[in-house]
Amino acid sequence: MTSVPLEGHKELDPPPPLPEGGLRITPLGGLGAIGRNMTVFEFEGKLLIVDCGVLFPDNADQPGVDLILPDFAPILDRLADIQAIVLTHGHEDHIGAVPYLLAHKPDIPLVGSQFTLALIEAKLAERRITPYSFTVTEGQRERLGPFECEFFAVNHSIPDALAVAIRTPAGLVLHTGDFKMDQLPLDGRITDLAGFARLGAEGVDLLLSDSTNAEIPGFVSPEREIGPVLDAIFAKAAGRVIVASFASHVHRVQQVLDSAHEHGRKVALIGRSMVRNMGIARDLGLLRVEPGLVVGIDEAMNLPKGEIVLMSTGSQGEPMSALGRMATGDHRHITVEPGDTVVLASSLVPGNETSVYRVINQLARAGANVIHKDVAKVHVSGHSPAGELLYLLNVVKPSNLMPVHGEWRHLRAHGRLGVESGINPDNIVLCEDGDVVDLVNGHASITGHVKSRYVYVDGLAVGDVGESLLTERRILGDGGFIAVTVVVDSVTGKVVGGPTLSAKGFSEDPAAFNPVLPLVTEALDRAALDGITDPHQLQQIVRRIVGRWVNEAYRRRPMIVPSVLEV
Repeated sequence: MTSVPLEGHKELDPPPPLPEGGLRITPLGGLGAIGRNMTVFEFEGKLLIVDCGVLFPDNADQPGVDLILPDFAPILDRLADIQAIVLTHGHEDHIGAVPYLLAHKPDIPLVGSQFTLALIEAKLAERRITPYSFTVTEGQRERLGPFECEFFAVNHSIPDALAVAIRTPAGLVLHTGDFKMDQLPLDGRITDLAGFARLGAEGVDLLLSDSTNAEIPGFVSPEREIGPVLDAIFAKAAGRVIVASFASHVHRVQQVLDSAHEHGRKVALIGRSMVRNMGIARDLGLLRVEPGLVVGIDEAMNLPKGEIVLMSTGSQGEPMSALGRMATGDHRHITVEPGDTVVLASSLVPGNETSVYRVINQLARAGANVIHKDVAKVHVSGHSPAGELLYLLNVVKPSNLMPVHGEWRHLRAHGRLGVESGINPDNIVLCEDGDVVDLVNGHASITGHVKSRYVYVDGLAVGDVGESLLTERRILGDGGFIAVTVVVDSVTGKVVGGPTLSAKGFSEDPAAFNPVLPLVTEALDRAALDGITDPHQLQQIVRRIVGRWVNEAYRRRPMIVPSVLEV
């Protein structure tokens, strides 16, 4: 297979001023990880943002973190230059950070499809932000400052997804958003290949394209193939059926509703986001609900088990989701029991595998029959695999390719597809978040880098958690915590009280640390003889003695917090 002759990523300097007539593209999220999608376009001093999403944390590497945002720092001093935020679709990894950006400037216009804007407006209402929203549809052209935007229908795992073509004198850029090429979509809305071909004939200078499934060969399976599988599951299930899916996957919920109606079951929606999103979809005519089919959770709990379907959030193993709480027995209404059938109707987002399989095992232990994508065709991806990406490349024939939306392995695989389709390897730009790409005279190249760190949301705190704090949390989780308190004479430095030691998450044996206590006393007495009386220096001695002993005795490295008190 042809390879993309690109070296590993190098450290880059801040970018020079944008050349006159050039277009600058700066991804602030979405590269190197699945999530946090945000791209900033700059022309003639004005900015256009495409998407503004969140990344969900890895519980092992980012303990205690709720969400991860793009780093807005590079644009915070230029908020007045932002012409609009264009939202390609309503998934959290594309709209979830909008409330945090609008907290800085609430009147930035939001541009997107009807369903996408309805979802983000509902989120903003919870924060008492009333945005300026502008609804667009496929085939529509709008001028946003110096950017002329044309919108195209794309098929994805959520209704009303759009691609956007951005025209400036610097060239024509096509941003696909997330897409696939299901030729038999449930809503009849296919990806606009004819429109993309028209752009290709006009001349696309830069293509930013979804890379999520670039490593997977072939073409996507139609969503219609899921319906018969769900019908078969419903026909065999004697007890309750619990289906977990993304809270925005209207098509999957529609298939569950259809199967439930066919088999005489009532459906209860579980999870706040599921209830909210499906209410919006129903109001907009995107979800068909037979009269009396959907009931409240209280009514569902009083029905015979063979007449219930619970449509839940939690398909990614999120511990606080409805399904996650059912699996651990912490849900207020629902306890999983033998005879229940649980269907995980979603793919695994990279990085979530451990969490998902943990939930599957917990459900199986409770006696449920768990059905997921590895054992039955209960989900098809919303992203184009390699065959479809090649098809798009051959239709659009871009001069330059910038793979987006993916981990590094996905971006490189997409880059190889670009080479195979005939794009000059020098015109394939592989970036990471914060890299600055300038499109000048028809050629795209990396010209610098701006800081683009992870911004962590921890409870109500935004940006207060840094890598050093996360390192401390990981140490606490891995090795536990030891506190050592010693009282010394303020004049001589000799120990007059203690040492006392307490530990959390280390050992349940209260006598486990008895051997190290005299070692601490001896070390401090030696320090006193050497004239060392500074409390900070004495704390370092205590930390070193206890740390060395714990490592030799237990081969562990807990967090050690010494306190030296003077009297």
